[in-house]
Parts: sequence; structure tokens; C-alpha cells
Amino acid sequence: MPPATRELPMRIRPRTRAVGRALRRALLACLALALAVPLYACRVELARPGAPTTWPAESVRRWQWQWQLTGALDPGVDADVFLLDPVATTAAQTAELRSRDRRLVCQVHVGSVLPTDPDADRFPARVRGTASRRPESRWLDVRQWDTLRPVLADRFRLCRGKGFDAVALADADGYAHRSGFPLDFDDALLFNRRLAELARALDLSPGLLGNTEQLTALAPDFDFAVDEECVRLRRCAKLLPFAEAGKPVFHVEYTGTTEDFCVETVGYGFASIRKDRDLDAWRVACPVL
Repeated sequence: MPPATRELPMRIRPRTRAVGRALRRALLACLALALAVPLYACRVELARPGAPTTWPAESVRRWQWQWQLTGALDPGVDADVFLLDPVATTAAQTAELRSRDRRLVCQVHVGSVLPTDPDADRFPARVRGTASRRPESRWLDVRQWDTLRPVLADRFRLCRGKGFDAVALADADGYAHRSGFPLDFDDALLFNRRLAELARALDLSPGLLGNTEQLTALAPDFDFAVDEECVRLRRCAKLLPFAEAGKPVFHVEYTGTTEDFCVETVGYGFASIRKDRDLDAWRVACPVL
């Protein structure tokens, strides 16, 4: 009896430990599963690091913004959103702005090229047309997507690499000008939609700068719009497809005072500012509702 009494605990104890470990593992697995379900369900609401910026509809009337392309960058401007030149802006500057929780938008000319652009030699002569709106620039043949795509993709990658999380497409309306090519409305629509897809593929939120006549058609494809002088030009209503969809409209006027236009544009739901045409650091912002 004494030997049997000693052997019984020896045989049972290892098995008891094993069962205990198995139970603990099972409990931990159940706990992990219980935690994973709500996390998975909420995943769409949580932007991963490096994901495109989002523009919550409930905040659309509260954005303040700054557009600066010339002069020394002033990071202290009281604005939530900064629209900047990705070539002139340094990674250190974007890092400082991001440390202040600013949203950063880079301005990329997608439908024109300047001879001074760092990548100008990548645009062959056959895709360069007549003079564009910027001095010395040329319109691009936006139908030549296979030629333009790799160059524009690298322009977008420059934005992403410097810490921008959104891109505003400039000069995307060559069809409405004497570009030197037989571009039409549908050519521009296809080009802009391809660019929106490309931006999203590179983790950038796409926005339209100008191209007012296509805003209604392109509103489902883009996240925000940037407009110049809709009050002076009497075309603010054309921006409503974005505002009514809860998407930001960043608007600037170059003449008059904020008292002249703020009531109209803030009523529309736009984020409006008064700037000089050289787009240096100076600005006067309309109040938000």
C-alpha cells in the first residue's frame, strides 16, 4: 500500500499540470478570439500608418486651410490643412507639420510640364502641346496614359515619401484649352479617374484643383476639391456636388475682403480664405460655423 500510495500522485500530477496548461491555453485563445472580433469589425474606422487621410463628413464645415507655394514656409499658421509644393517642401518641414497634427496635401501638375521640372526630360516631345497657363509650361496629351503614368506615379511617390497624405491634381483640364491636341471632355474624365485610382493605389487621398466643369461628373471619384475665385467668377454652385456629399471644398479669393465673400461661401459649407496670387504665407481666413 505505501508504494502504491506514493506512485499514484506521481502518475496524476504530470497529467494534472498538462490539463491545467491546456485549459489556460484554451481560455487565452477564447479571450483572444473575443477581443479580435470587435477589433476586426472596427478595422475600417482605423487608418493604418501611411494610409490616405480621411475627411470625416461631420468635420467638413470646420476645416481651416493654408495654401503656400512661395516664400519661407510658416508652420505656425492656424490651419488644419496645408496645400504645398512637394518639390520645394522638405521632409523635415512635413514632419514638423505632422507633429502638429496637420493634414498635408501636395499640389501636383498632372496635365502640364515646365522645362524646369526635375523630371521634364521624361516627357517626350510627342506628348507636349501648346503653352499652358503657367509661364513656359506646356499642356500634355492626356490620352497617352502609358507614357504619362510612370512619370506621374513618381510625382505621387515623391509626395508620399515626403510625408504628404493627399494630392491635389492641377492642370487636369487641358481639354478646355487650346492644348495642341484634339482632347475632349471624355478624354479628361478618363484621365482624371485613372489618376484618382493611381493616387489611392499609392496611399494618397485624391482631390481636384480647378477643372470646375467636370466637378459634378468626378465628385464620386475624388475626396475633396480646391477652387480659385468661385465668388468673383460666379460659379460657386458648381462646387456643391462635393459639399453636399460631405466632402471638403477648399476655396480661395484673391480680391476683395473676407467680408465680401465669407457669408456666401461659408453658407455653402466651403473652407474659404483670402490670399495674394503669389500664394506666400499671408492669408486671412473666413470664420467657421
